[in-house]
Amino acid sequence: MRYLVGLLAILGLALAQSGPQLYQQNCAFCHGDNGQGRPGAFPPLAAHAPELVKTPEGRLHLINALLFGMQGPVRVKGSTYNGVMPAFSQLSDDQIATVLNHILNAWGNDKLLPRDHRPITAAEVRDARSVPNRPTPQQIGNARSRINVP
Repeated sequence: MRYLVGLLAILGLALAQSGPQLYQQNCAFCHGDNGQGRPGAFPPLAAHAPELVKTPEGRLHLINALLFGMQGPVRVKGSTYNGVMPAFSQLSDDQIATVLNHILNAWGNDKLLPRDHRPITAAEVRDARSVPNRPTPQQIGNARSRINVP
């Protein structure tokens, strides 16, 4: 029995994906290998995601965008982007937290985070996922347009 438990633990670790792997599999096609975005369609995450997380509503916005998708125009650093982001609700709470923490720490973003920043947790993702009235991608896009970031 102990052998089986150990084997399952090793298998679980082997199946666990790192933030960079999750990003490459789920985000890089649209947001670029280095978080640079795609002009006119998908905004950059490099030098932008930390700006979002500095706002009171930005942290939850990042979680909601991954969970539920996002639609509508977004202005980032003077440019407008109008792509559609699909929902990634098929990812586990831990996977969403892992990929968001990767985004917030990759490409020099770690140097732009507020001093009191704490990593996004699977519990935060679980709480956002469990809301009774899930926001639509349009509602998330509208909410994003009200977050004042450069």
